[in-house]
Amino acid sequence: MLNCDNQSCIAIAKNPVFHARTKHIEIQYHFVHEMIVSEEVEIIYCPTIENCADIFTKALCRDTLERLLPRLGIGPRH
Repeated sequence: MLNCDNQSCIAIAKNPVFHARTKHIEIQYHFVHEMIVSEEVEIIYCPTIENCADIFTKALCRDTLERLLPRLGIGPRH
């Protein structure tokens, strides 16, 4: 299962129709689409507020950081 917070990305990966605006992702798109068709991968929508990857890509407020860290197995030492 792949979690994704971008609904447009999910739609493009699932829909085999060529989109003129997606020429730059053509190779990756076909690979992901083939994986979805073969049922090796399932893309699931993950709301941005629940996206653990944001820890590595964005500056987060303390509350958000503290909510996401346990999902990565990181927490206060006892």
